[in-house]
Amino acid sequence: MWAWAGAVFFGFPSKKLKVVGVTGTNGKTTTVEMISAILKEAGFRVALSSSIKFEIASDISKNLSGNSMPGRFFLQKFLRQAVRKKCDWAVIEATSEGIKQHRHRFISFDAAVFTNLTPEHIESHGGFDNYRKAKLGLFKAAENIHIINREDENAGYFLELKARKKFCYGISSKENGDCVSVAARGIKTDSSGSEFEVQGAKFKINLTGLFNVYNALAAICLALSQGIGLEACQKALARISSIPGRMEKISSSPDIYIDYAFTPNALEKVYSTLKNDLARGAKLICLLGACGGGRDKWKRPVLGQIAAKFCDRIILTNEDPFDENPREIINAIKKGVSVQGFPAKNLHEIVDRRQAIAKTLSFAGQRDKIILTGKGCEPWIRLEHGKKIPWDEKTVALEELTKTNH
Repeated sequence: MWAWAGAVFFGFPSKKLKVVGVTGTNGKTTTVEMISAILKEAGFRVALSSSIKFEIASDISKNLSGNSMPGRFFLQKFLRQAVRKKCDWAVIEATSEGIKQHRHRFISFDAAVFTNLTPEHIESHGGFDNYRKAKLGLFKAAENIHIINREDENAGYFLELKARKKFCYGISSKENGDCVSVAARGIKTDSSGSEFEVQGAKFKINLTGLFNVYNALAAICLALSQGIGLEACQKALARISSIPGRMEKISSSPDIYIDYAFTPNALEKVYSTLKNDLARGAKLICLLGACGGGRDKWKRPVLGQIAAKFCDRIILTNEDPFDENPREIINAIKKGVSVQGFPAKNLHEIVDRRQAIAKTLSFAGQRDKIILTGKGCEPWIRLEHGKKIPWDEKTVALEELTKTNH
């Protein structure tokens, strides 16, 4: 009823736009940014709603709401403002929590994009099946165009749903029935970025990691579904220097990265990407504070195990404890680290995040790589009783870097 009331109050604005929703466990924000960049390159006026920012034409503001997919009245108001600014497209990051709370209802989606699916928000949804059903809800609301990562093990559930046209992307030559197949070939990725080829067109992007090749493929599929050529895609994607808080390189010698990664799947991909690009004898030093309080307690030791598998030194710290004792969260992650037989001398626990970052930097040599996970570009650290303190991971890291000898 609230979703319907919001749509009525603002005059069902999505009917006057083309709207694409992007959902999945990881990669949503980056894919939203990539789609937006391509649409702009093709000459369209674009509105964008993501966990990082809200953008309507050239008007940009940070997302300080704490919600990747804000409440129902907000989205309808956002779309109405997009109409007033004469936008052609709106690109929306759609989360399982938002879909569960019907925030996607009464929005006329032209296209839905699926990035990937791994266990997350399991306690909130009451099981993985319910989590997946929430994601499927976006695709049921978008019967025109479906864009699906065909190599995700849950792709079949999305492929079953009806759509006027389907695009399936991946890095294999696998075909999926009535899907238009879009595949990347000749993939190379290192700390300088990624290269690949699609239908004979060569792409070079500044974002590292195989996962960013997948994100780019999803955006390219949306472009192709609209008759936008690969040349426009090449130009748009090449101009993206970085995505704030997503494998964002903030310094060199040593290389320092910040990343939002808070799921086991995302953390493993980030770590493996950096580990594979290490120079001989160099170390991967990891600040791990990627587990908020009051949710998904099952994954805490799992994150610890992943860190122990890839990192040469681990600094456990605070993230968003909410009403939980941060020490208890750290101890749960530590159990996973210990299970892997990680050397105790290379494991450190520092609750204060700034102090933890300073300690992390002190361990690094010029050839090492540092990765700070859990916050990305989030603007707050959230504490008990709804309290929050301002936070900027990049600024803090660079401030502490100036105090070291690097």
